[in-house]
Amino acid sequence: MSTTTLDSAASPAATVADASRRRVRRRGRSSPLGRTVTHGLLVLASLVAAAPVTWLIYLSLGPDKNDYLHPGGIAGKATFSNYSFVLRHTNFFKWLESTLIVALGTTVVAVAFAATTGYAVSRMRFPGHRPLMWVLLLTQAFPIAVLIVPMYEIFSELGLIDTYGALILVNCSTIVPYCAWLMKGYFDTIPVEIDEAGRVDGLSPFGTFLRLIMPLARPGLAVAAFYSFITAFGEVAFASTFLLDDEKYTFAVGLQSFVSEHDAQWNYMAATAVLIAVPVAAFFYLVQKHLVTGLTAGGTKG
Repeated sequence: MSTTTLDSAASPAATVADASRRRVRRRGRSSPLGRTVTHGLLVLASLVAAAPVTWLIYLSLGPDKNDYLHPGGIAGKATFSNYSFVLRHTNFFKWLESTLIVALGTTVVAVAFAATTGYAVSRMRFPGHRPLMWVLLLTQAFPIAVLIVPMYEIFSELGLIDTYGALILVNCSTIVPYCAWLMKGYFDTIPVEIDEAGRVDGLSPFGTFLRLIMPLARPGLAVAAFYSFITAFGEVAFASTFLLDDEKYTFAVGLQSFVSEHDAQWNYMAATAVLIAVPVAAFFYLVQKHLVTGLTAGGTKG
Protein backbone atom coordinates (compact mmCIF):
# COMPACT_ATOMS: atom_id res chain seq x y z
CA MET A 1 0.00 0.00 0.00
CA SER A 2 1.41 3.36 -0.97
CA THR A 3 1.97 6.37 1.30
CA THR A 4 -0.69 8.28 -0.58
CA THR A 5 -3.22 5.56 0.21
CA LEU A 6 -2.33 5.60 3.93
CA ASP A 7 -2.63 9.37 4.11
CA SER A 8 -5.99 9.34 2.39
CA ALA A 9 -7.24 6.59 4.74
CA ALA A 10 -6.08 8.40 7.85
CA SER A 11 -7.31 11.84 6.85
CA PRO A 12 -11.03 11.24 7.65
CA ALA A 13 -10.19 10.11 11.18
CA ALA A 14 -7.89 13.07 11.69
CA THR A 15 -10.57 15.39 10.37
CA VAL A 16 -13.13 13.99 12.82
CA ALA A 17 -10.68 14.31 15.71
CA ASP A 18 -9.88 17.92 14.80
CA ALA A 19 -13.56 18.75 14.55
CA SER A 20 -14.19 17.20 17.98
CA ARG A 21 -11.37 19.24 19.53
CA ARG A 22 -12.74 22.42 17.99
CA ARG A 23 -16.21 21.68 19.37
CA VAL A 24 -14.75 21.08 22.86
CA ARG A 25 -12.86 24.37 22.67
CA ARG A 26 -15.99 26.19 21.55
CA ARG A 27 -17.98 24.70 24.42
CA GLY A 28 -15.28 25.82 26.88
CA ARG A 29 -15.43 29.39 25.63
CA SER A 30 -18.11 31.86 26.55
CA SER A 31 -19.43 34.60 24.36
CA PRO A 32 -18.18 38.19 24.82
CA LEU A 33 -21.53 39.09 26.35
CA GLY A 34 -21.29 36.20 28.80
CA ARG A 35 -17.78 37.16 29.86
CA THR A 36 -18.85 40.76 30.32
CA VAL A 37 -21.81 39.77 32.51
CA THR A 38 -19.65 37.38 34.56
CA HIS A 39 -16.94 39.96 35.18
CA GLY A 40 -19.55 42.59 35.97
CA LEU A 41 -21.14 40.35 38.59
CA LEU A 42 -17.74 39.57 40.11
CA VAL A 43 -16.86 43.26 40.31
CA LEU A 44 -20.23 44.00 41.91
CA ALA A 45 -19.77 41.21 44.47
CA SER A 46 -16.27 42.52 45.26
CA LEU A 47 -17.60 46.02 45.82
CA VAL A 48 -20.36 44.74 48.11
CA ALA A 49 -17.81 42.78 50.15
CA ALA A 50 -15.27 45.63 50.31
CA ALA A 51 -17.70 48.48 51.01
CA PRO A 52 -18.20 47.85 54.78
CA VAL A 53 -14.46 47.44 55.36
CA THR A 54 -13.66 50.58 53.37
CA TRP A 55 -16.31 52.54 55.27
CA LEU A 56 -14.93 51.32 58.61
CA ILE A 57 -11.41 52.43 57.69
CA TYR A 58 -12.75 55.80 56.58
CA LEU A 59 -14.64 56.34 59.86
CA SER A 60 -11.54 55.39 61.85
CA LEU A 61 -9.76 58.46 60.43
CA GLY A 62 -12.28 60.88 61.94
CA PRO A 63 -10.87 62.61 65.05
CA ASP A 64 -14.24 63.15 66.74
CA LYS A 65 -16.59 60.48 68.09
CA ASN A 66 -19.56 62.07 66.29
CA ASP A 67 -17.90 62.24 62.87
CA TYR A 68 -19.92 59.21 61.77
CA LEU A 69 -22.98 61.49 61.78
CA HIS A 70 -21.31 63.82 59.24
CA PRO A 71 -18.95 61.52 57.30
CA GLY A 72 -18.45 64.03 54.51
CA GLY A 73 -16.28 66.21 56.74
CA ILE A 74 -13.83 63.44 57.66
CA ALA A 75 -11.83 63.77 54.44
CA GLY A 76 -10.76 67.32 55.29
CA LYS A 77 -9.50 66.48 58.80
CA ALA A 78 -8.43 62.83 58.52
CA THR A 79 -5.86 61.77 61.09
CA PHE A 80 -4.27 58.66 62.59
CA SER A 81 -4.65 59.96 66.15
CA ASN A 82 -7.32 57.34 66.92
CA TYR A 83 -4.85 54.54 66.25
CA SER A 84 -2.23 56.21 68.43
CA PHE A 85 -4.73 56.57 71.27
CA VAL A 86 -5.84 52.94 71.07
CA LEU A 87 -2.28 51.62 71.13
CA ARG A 88 -1.09 53.88 73.94
CA HIS A 89 -4.05 54.44 76.24
CA THR A 90 -6.09 51.23 76.11
CA ASN A 91 -5.50 47.60 77.04
CA PHE A 92 -5.04 46.72 73.37
CA PHE A 93 -1.97 44.54 73.90
CA LYS A 94 -3.56 42.73 76.86
CA TRP A 95 -6.59 42.06 74.67
CA LEU A 96 -4.22 40.77 71.99
CA GLU A 97 -2.53 38.44 74.47
CA SER A 98 -5.82 37.06 75.77
CA THR A 99 -7.20 36.64 72.26
CA LEU A 100 -4.13 34.72 71.11
CA ILE A 101 -4.25 32.45 74.16
CA VAL A 102 -7.90 31.61 73.56
CA ALA A 103 -7.61 31.33 69.77
CA LEU A 104 -4.46 29.18 69.75
CA GLY A 105 -5.69 27.03 72.63
CA THR A 106 -9.00 26.47 70.88
CA THR A 107 -7.23 25.62 67.65
CA VAL A 108 -5.00 22.97 69.22
CA VAL A 109 -7.78 21.31 71.23
CA ALA A 110 -10.41 21.50 68.48
CA VAL A 111 -8.16 20.11 65.74
CA ALA A 112 -6.98 17.27 68.00
CA PHE A 113 -10.55 16.20 68.84
CA ALA A 114 -11.86 16.75 65.31
CA ALA A 115 -9.04 14.79 63.67
CA THR A 116 -9.36 11.77 65.96
CA THR A 117 -13.16 11.79 65.73
CA GLY A 118 -13.15 12.13 61.96
CA TYR A 119 -10.60 9.34 61.56
CA ALA A 120 -12.46 7.00 63.90
CA VAL A 121 -15.76 7.46 62.05
CA SER A 122 -14.06 7.20 58.66
CA ARG A 123 -12.15 3.99 59.37
CA MET A 124 -13.75 2.15 62.31
CA ARG A 125 -17.16 0.49 62.42
CA PHE A 126 -18.16 0.67 66.07
CA PRO A 127 -21.75 0.65 67.35
CA GLY A 128 -23.30 4.05 66.78
CA HIS A 129 -20.61 5.45 64.48
CA ARG A 130 -23.19 6.82 62.03
CA PRO A 131 -25.52 8.35 64.66
CA LEU A 132 -22.46 9.96 66.27
CA MET A 133 -21.84 12.19 63.27
CA TRP A 134 -25.52 13.11 63.02
CA VAL A 135 -25.55 14.02 66.72
CA LEU A 136 -22.55 16.27 66.14
CA LEU A 137 -24.36 17.88 63.24
CA LEU A 138 -27.48 18.33 65.38
CA THR A 139 -25.53 20.35 67.93
CA GLN A 140 -24.97 22.98 65.23
CA ALA A 141 -28.72 23.56 65.04
CA PHE A 142 -28.96 25.08 68.52
CA PRO A 143 -28.43 28.85 68.78
CA ILE A 144 -25.58 30.03 71.00
CA ALA A 145 -28.01 31.92 73.23
CA VAL A 146 -29.64 28.61 74.19
CA LEU A 147 -26.31 26.98 75.02
CA ILE A 148 -24.91 29.77 77.17
CA VAL A 149 -27.12 29.21 80.24
CA PRO A 150 -26.51 25.46 80.76
CA MET A 151 -22.81 25.86 80.01
CA TYR A 152 -22.52 28.72 82.46
CA GLU A 153 -24.15 26.58 85.15
CA ILE A 154 -21.77 23.69 84.45
CA PHE A 155 -18.61 25.78 84.53
CA SER A 156 -19.84 27.68 87.57
CA GLU A 157 -20.15 24.41 89.47
CA LEU A 158 -16.65 23.47 88.36
CA GLY A 159 -15.23 26.85 89.37
CA LEU A 160 -14.03 27.63 85.86
CA ILE A 161 -15.83 30.92 85.30
CA ASP A 162 -13.48 33.74 84.26
CA THR A 163 -10.78 31.35 83.04
CA TYR A 164 -9.27 30.86 79.61
CA GLY A 165 -9.82 27.11 79.90
CA ALA A 166 -13.58 27.51 80.16
CA LEU A 167 -13.71 29.75 77.11
CA ILE A 168 -11.53 27.35 75.12
CA LEU A 169 -13.79 24.38 75.96
CA VAL A 170 -16.93 26.34 75.17
CA ASN A 171 -15.54 27.41 71.81
CA CYS A 172 -14.63 23.80 71.05
CA SER A 173 -18.23 22.75 71.68
CA THR A 174 -19.28 24.64 68.55
CA ILE A 175 -16.11 24.26 66.45
CA VAL A 176 -15.39 20.54 66.86
CA PRO A 177 -18.63 19.27 65.21
CA TYR A 178 -17.97 21.16 61.98
CA CYS A 179 -14.26 20.31 61.90
CA ALA A 180 -15.04 16.63 62.61
CA TRP A 181 -17.27 16.51 59.54
CA LEU A 182 -14.58 18.29 57.54
CA MET A 183 -11.84 15.87 58.59
CA LYS A 184 -14.06 12.82 58.16
CA GLY A 185 -14.66 13.77 54.54
CA TYR A 186 -10.94 14.31 54.02
CA PHE A 187 -9.96 10.98 55.60
CA ASP A 188 -12.46 9.24 53.32
CA THR A 189 -10.33 10.29 50.34
CA ILE A 190 -7.17 8.64 51.74
CA PRO A 191 -6.89 5.01 50.53
CA VAL A 192 -7.63 2.36 53.15
CA GLU A 193 -4.67 0.37 51.82
CA ILE A 194 -2.37 2.77 53.70
CA ASP A 195 -3.95 1.69 57.01
CA GLU A 196 -3.60 -1.96 56.02
CA ALA A 197 0.07 -1.43 55.18
CA GLY A 198 0.60 0.13 58.59
CA ARG A 199 -0.98 -2.85 60.34
CA VAL A 200 1.19 -5.23 58.31
CA ASP A 201 4.25 -3.32 59.53
CA GLY A 202 3.10 -3.81 63.12
CA LEU A 203 1.71 -0.36 63.85
CA SER A 204 -1.20 0.07 66.23
CA PRO A 205 -4.31 1.92 65.00
CA PHE A 206 -3.12 5.07 66.76
CA GLY A 207 0.39 4.62 65.37
CA THR A 208 -1.03 4.27 61.87
CA PHE A 209 -3.09 7.40 62.37
CA LEU A 210 -0.19 9.40 63.78
CA ARG A 211 2.63 8.26 61.49
CA LEU A 212 0.92 7.54 58.18
CA ILE A 213 -2.43 9.30 57.97
CA MET A 214 -1.68 12.59 59.69
CA PRO A 215 1.14 13.58 57.28
CA LEU A 216 -1.17 12.91 54.33
CA ALA A 217 -3.96 14.93 55.95
CA ARG A 218 -1.93 18.11 56.48
CA PRO A 219 -3.92 20.20 53.97
CA GLY A 220 -7.20 19.22 55.65
CA LEU A 221 -5.72 19.90 59.07
CA ALA A 222 -4.61 23.33 57.88
CA VAL A 223 -8.16 24.21 56.83
CA ALA A 224 -9.59 22.96 60.13
CA ALA A 225 -6.96 24.86 62.12
CA PHE A 226 -7.57 28.10 60.24
CA TYR A 227 -11.34 27.81 60.68
CA SER A 228 -10.89 27.15 64.41
CA PHE A 229 -8.51 30.08 64.84
CA ILE A 230 -10.69 32.58 62.99
CA THR A 231 -13.86 31.48 64.80
CA ALA A 232 -12.27 31.72 68.25
CA PHE A 233 -10.50 34.98 67.37
CA GLY A 234 -13.74 36.82 66.64
CA GLU A 235 -16.15 35.04 69.01
CA VAL A 236 -18.29 37.47 71.03
CA ALA A 237 -21.16 35.82 72.92
CA PHE A 238 -19.19 33.26 74.93
CA ALA A 239 -16.30 35.64 75.63
CA SER A 240 -18.69 38.30 76.95
CA THR A 241 -20.33 35.80 79.29
CA PHE A 242 -17.45 33.71 80.63
CA LEU A 243 -14.79 36.43 81.06
CA LEU A 244 -15.38 38.84 83.94
CA ASP A 245 -11.92 40.31 84.62
CA ASP A 246 -11.04 43.18 82.28
CA GLU A 247 -7.42 41.98 82.36
CA LYS A 248 -8.55 38.84 80.51
CA TYR A 249 -10.81 40.44 77.93
CA THR A 250 -10.42 39.35 74.35
CA PHE A 251 -10.74 41.77 71.46
CA ALA A 252 -14.44 41.03 71.08
CA VAL A 253 -15.12 42.00 74.70
CA GLY A 254 -12.60 44.83 74.74
CA LEU A 255 -14.43 46.57 71.92
CA GLN A 256 -17.45 46.89 74.16
CA SER A 257 -15.48 49.12 76.53
CA PHE A 258 -15.86 51.94 74.00
CA VAL A 259 -19.64 51.83 74.40
CA SER A 260 -21.21 52.93 77.69
CA GLU A 261 -24.78 53.60 78.75
CA HIS A 262 -24.68 57.28 77.77
CA ASP A 263 -21.82 57.51 75.31
CA ALA A 264 -20.17 55.65 72.43
CA GLN A 265 -16.67 56.39 71.14
CA TRP A 266 -17.19 55.22 67.58
CA ASN A 267 -13.92 56.64 66.30
CA TYR A 268 -11.85 54.60 68.76
CA MET A 269 -13.99 51.52 68.16
CA ALA A 270 -13.49 51.79 64.40
CA ALA A 271 -9.73 52.22 64.79
CA THR A 272 -9.54 49.20 67.11
CA ALA A 273 -11.58 47.09 64.70
CA VAL A 274 -9.18 47.94 61.89
CA LEU A 275 -6.16 47.07 64.04
CA ILE A 276 -7.77 43.75 64.98
CA ALA A 277 -8.35 42.87 61.34
CA VAL A 278 -4.82 43.64 60.17
CA PRO A 279 -2.98 40.58 61.63
CA VAL A 280 -5.76 38.19 60.60
CA ALA A 281 -5.85 39.60 57.07
CA ALA A 282 -2.07 39.39 56.79
CA PHE A 283 -2.07 35.80 58.05
CA PHE A 284 -4.80 34.84 55.60
CA TYR A 285 -2.89 36.44 52.73
CA LEU A 286 0.23 34.44 53.57
CA VAL A 287 -1.51 31.06 53.88
CA GLN A 288 -4.29 31.39 51.33
CA LYS A 289 -2.47 29.16 48.83
CA HIS A 290 -2.20 26.39 51.41
CA LEU A 291 -5.86 26.81 52.34
CA VAL A 292 -6.96 26.44 48.72
CA THR A 293 -4.79 23.32 48.47
CA GLY A 294 -6.43 21.93 51.59
CA LEU A 295 -9.92 22.58 50.27
CA THR A 296 -9.26 20.95 46.89
CA ALA A 297 -6.68 18.28 47.71
CA GLY A 298 -7.31 14.76 48.83
CA GLY A 299 -8.59 13.24 45.61
CA THR A 300 -7.14 9.80 44.96
CA LYS A 301 -5.58 9.32 41.56
CA GLY A 302 -6.45 6.10 39.81
